[in-house]
Amino acid sequence: MTTEIIVYTDYVCPYCLLVDKVLQRAVKGRHIKIRWRPFELRPFPVPTLKVEDEYLPSIWKQSVYPLADKLGIDIRLPRISPQPRTTKAFEGFSYAEERGLGSEFSIAVMNAFFKQGKNIGDIKVLAELAEDIGLDRDAMQNALECNMYKSKHKSALKYAYEEDKITVVPTIIIGQKRCQGFPTKSWLTDALKAEALDN
Repeated sequence: MTTEIIVYTDYVCPYCLLVDKVLQRAVKGRHIKIRWRPFELRPFPVPTLKVEDEYLPSIWKQSVYPLADKLGIDIRLPRISPQPRTTKAFEGFSYAEERGLGSEFSIAVMNAFFKQGKNIGDIKVLAELAEDIGLDRDAMQNALECNMYKSKHKSALKYAYEEDKITVVPTIIIGQKRCQGFPTKSWLTDALKAEALDN
């Protein structure tokens, strides 16, 4: 039986991109599946963050950049302000997930935002990213423009709120164990060992 790591994310959270490297190291050579799940930190109509305000530059300087340097990941605070909403990106995730490429799409979206400074709230950008990972660009764009995955995304958010009680990202769930925020190496090791024993 394949162990699953559930990762709740919002694509504008830099820690969610950084945690992928930690998880990839932990699962290397093992039969473990990483499954990404959506959680919007600031759903409409809550205002999204602005780069020119104090919070984002401060948290990046104090925490994000040091952690990224430690992990050897070159990311930068995107200059898009206010930050894009991630609703459409998550609808795109639903499209990709149906085709077995949900994880690949999630990583592509976060890389586009934090490494290339692309507007991941733009449907055309999302369609380009879909094409980059082997999906049909026009089909993705049409699906997003026609809101084909709106209800599916809403259902996923409802599950996150009501069933898994998610309040922060990243939240990592391995079996019965949960980590809210960035996991330590020891937490990951212990959680994976416990899940292996249960299986």
